[in-house]
Amino acid sequence: MKNINKSSKTTILVIDDNADILDALSLLLSDNGYHVITSERGDYAENLKNQEEDLPDLIIMDVLLSGKDGREITKILKNDHHTKHIPVILISAHPRAEKSIRECGADAFLAKPFDIEELLTIIRSYT
Repeated sequence: MKNINKSSKTTILVIDDNADILDALSLLLSDNGYHVITSERGDYAENLKNQEEDLPDLIIMDVLLSGKDGREITKILKNDHHTKHIPVILISAHPRAEKSIRECGADAFLAKPFDIEELLTIIRSYT
């Protein structure tokens, strides 16, 4: 997990088990003025419900993580009073996953590969 110094910037947590995607999104979001936290492990997001401080303002998470399902993690987050307010954008290389993504409570879905401007527009609508 890589944590960039926290400031008054909007904090975005990016979770994907592909290090290249994490690096690309981290660079893109940092260049657009966001504070970025990255993790290759879905359990990092699951454990947010146990934190009372320093919660991210938004989460971008892959649907299929090694050993975890982003849809199940989203359900956990959206059913907990500490984290239900955090917008979750799920991303997936499987565009047919959109229906199940909406059912889990995710706020938005983007199919990989996604358009950078579309991602930034969605982020801005929640931050």
